Amino acid sequence: MALKACTVVIHDLNDTAHSLDVTAETLYEAVAQALATVRGQDWVGEIGRGLTTATVKVRNPEVTHIVKVQDFENWLNRGCKSPKDMAQKARLRQMLGMGKQ
Repeated sequence: MALKACTVVIHDLNDTAHSLDVTAETLYEAVAQALATVRGQDWVGEIGRGLTTATVKVRNPEVTHIVKVQDFENWLNRGCKSPKDMAQKARLRQMLGMGKQ
């Protein structure tokens, strides 16, 4: 897949919006990069896991996706359908500091 420039917006539990520019091959990679960047930062409140959403705006062509953090984490923890899927999930877990699961 080709890399896409994206802007990801995530609200913390204080309802503060955090906007990040990332370059990713997939929607879930963009979400993972944003979560890995904002989690644990002093200037970012806690990021919810349930219905908290990440809004991913892909540029060229411009498309906006809204992903619940819970749905992303469920996908990340589900079984893999292919070796490519397994490799991608392992890379995203490592990015998020989750190790092997």
